Amino acid sequence: MPDQAHRSQDYEGRRLKLDTLVRLRWLAIAGQTASVVVVRFWLGFPMQIGLCLAAIALSAWLNLFLKIRYPSSLRLSGRTAALLLGYDVLQLSALLYLTGGLQNPFAILILVPVMVSATTLAPRLTVMLGGLVIVAVTVLALWHMPLPWEANAFIALPFLYILGVWVALTCAVVFMGVYAFRVAEESRQLADALMATELVLAREQHLSALDGLAAAAAHELGTPLATIVLVTKELERELPPDSPYAEDIGLLRSQSQRCRDILGKLTSLSTQSDQHIDRLPVSHLLSEVVDPHKDSGIDIQVKLESESGSEPVGRRNPGLLYGLGNLVENAVDFAETTVEITGSWTRDNVTVVIADDGPGFASEVIDHIGEPYVTTRAPTTDADPDQEDHEAGGLGLGFFIAKTLLERTGARLELSNREAPAHGAIVRIVWPRDAMDRLGESGQADLPAPIGVESLAGHS
Repeated sequence: MPDQAHRSQDYEGRRLKLDTLVRLRWLAIAGQTASVVVVRFWLGFPMQIGLCLAAIALSAWLNLFLKIRYPSSLRLSGRTAALLLGYDVLQLSALLYLTGGLQNPFAILILVPVMVSATTLAPRLTVMLGGLVIVAVTVLALWHMPLPWEANAFIALPFLYILGVWVALTCAVVFMGVYAFRVAEESRQLADALMATELVLAREQHLSALDGLAAAAAHELGTPLATIVLVTKELERELPPDSPYAEDIGLLRSQSQRCRDILGKLTSLSTQSDQHIDRLPVSHLLSEVVDPHKDSGIDIQVKLESESGSEPVGRRNPGLLYGLGNLVENAVDFAETTVEITGSWTRDNVTVVIADDGPGFASEVIDHIGEPYVTTRAPTTDADPDQEDHEAGGLGLGFFIAKTLLERTGARLELSNREAPAHGAIVRIVWPRDAMDRLGESGQADLPAPIGVESLAGHS
């Protein structure tokens, strides 16, 4: 699943809205007021009408204070929401104490705050609120004022009946709390899964569009690049060996040829010719992605480490080569002097580390690198056309494409920076060992979880 998808257990990410609690309390106030008025003035039952209305008025004043003091859109923290729901439990308990305790048929409404908590708050807060309800119904079972009834009549229900009501409410707190939590949690998990699926489909759709653009670019740029290579060859033949421009012309020709090679790789990313490509051990894989950068002026050090098991072998998959090659190229672009590439494997994991000693990832974008059009490169301006290549502007698509291609092989990427006083960027790519073995058989891993390719690379 993409990192952007919120995990279902992140309760801080789904805070209860203050306006929701205020509206629910207004509904409770209206119902409580209607019940008290009907019992006292229509049925004519004697009761502590003044104290009941005072308890109801307290809730009304609390609602008015919250409405005036805080915006309706405020999202409450879990603890604050639990405190407000706890107040509702105590306020209703006070009304029940004045009107017969558990003999009052409205005693079942004391379960409502627990239901609200179970659907929105963390389990530990719901458990605490449920404990408060159980304490409240226990007190109401033992101590309460008489149930309002006709003036010359008095109802005294057996204690065994009161005990049965207490057991029923206690069981309802536990059962309905767990039931509401499970239903709400499954609904949230389904919503999270749908959101993650939409993100994956959007990324795949974006990459498919880029595949078409890459093929079009390769076709359109092929002819002018061929012309440039031809002209540079002619210039090389015309210039004397001791010419001060000979070295520049040679560099221009080699870079033009490299552009043609890159375009050739882009056009091969979508082909299904893996069955004709040789199997490629990890050591050869690293050698192949490092080879184009040996003359870059950066010291590239390759190390291999084996803790157990034979060396993993995959196929020369174009997507895998392009993804790792892009990370190595970024590391070379941003390194000051050295890039260290370490490949290691165990029975369970395969790990590759690409480390540079550059500036590292910018803190403000490190969590978003790998998304389309997210980059830390400064854009090139007309006022400064001669800035160095590693400062050139970019759209941030390079790392996005590399990340998506590697994830297609079963990889997972994690980005970080070296700890001070060291400096440099870290990209961690992880596969299970069997994903690499399966990649060697079919060219496409079936497992979404990663083995380990750790790569310390520069920015995209």
